[in-house]
Amino acid sequence: MTTTAAAETPQSRGSSQPRRTAPPRGTAQSRADGWSRRLPLLPAFVFVVICTQIPFLLTIWYSLRSRNLLRPEGEEFVGLQNFLDIFRDSTFRGAALNSILITLACVAVALLLGLGLALLLDRKFLGRGIVRTLLITPFLIMPVAGAMLWSISMFDPTYGLVNWLISLVGVGPVDWTSQLPVFSIVVALVWQWTPFMMLLLLAGLQSQTGDVLEAASMDGASPWQTFRHITLPHLRFYIELSVLLGAIYVVNTFDQIYLMTAGGPGTASANLPFYIYQRAFLGFDIGQSAAMGVVTVVATIIISTLALRLIFRSINAKEQS
Repeated sequence: MTTTAAAETPQSRGSSQPRRTAPPRGTAQSRADGWSRRLPLLPAFVFVVICTQIPFLLTIWYSLRSRNLLRPEGEEFVGLQNFLDIFRDSTFRGAALNSILITLACVAVALLLGLGLALLLDRKFLGRGIVRTLLITPFLIMPVAGAMLWSISMFDPTYGLVNWLISLVGVGPVDWTSQLPVFSIVVALVWQWTPFMMLLLLAGLQSQTGDVLEAASMDGASPWQTFRHITLPHLRFYIELSVLLGAIYVVNTFDQIYLMTAGGPGTASANLPFYIYQRAFLGFDIGQSAAMGVVTVVATIIISTLALRLIFRSINAKEQS
């Protein structure tokens, strides 16, 4: 009796009581907790659906109909005929090719220039803050103002600064926006988007610990070997993110094309957004322009999904290592 009573201490009695556990999934309490976390995000979700998904559904609806504002009496449901017509359209294929060329050229050149500038700014020197501010300035200028700057001040065949510079070495004047329209647009876009690439890559460089670089230097690694085997792998995530965001923004370029070349000569420099604008607001063909918009959005979603998978894969590999 005494031994049993002594053994039955308050701690032993407390340990025999069942422990409280979290409510299992599917219970009313867990559902209430889930809604309490989601409810503050509900207004933003509703706003995004209204502003993006409903217009996209209307675009799909118009893409399945033959709708021309000049012939409103001829509107009818045509199914996928608009999609078949635009893929047979050589101008649409040319605009799609221009979109790919402009995007690839702009992102590649801006990425290389941004990497070089980020490497230069990732060291201390007198006036680094002023230089960094000046280099960021092109990205802060409105696209319309930037396009007018390049079209009038830089590429004008008579008074442009570029022609004045090449005249110093004996080269004759060039009508850049007429003779080299795609090149002119790419130059203006590279000037605008290089600071964006520079900022992302500079953030990646400044997130790199100095201990690793110091250890590589003590082991006798050259600056190129350090950059190739240490810095560049560390920047992989930032490079992929720069390419993804840059491609999404550049593929939707409209201002530079509209103001610098107007898609010309003819449609030589028109990309998909500009050609969609031409068919909708100049040709008044709502059905085919909506079909082009659907194709552009779907292609952008596919490319973005593949790029995001690569980014998440690199993040997971970095966390596992």
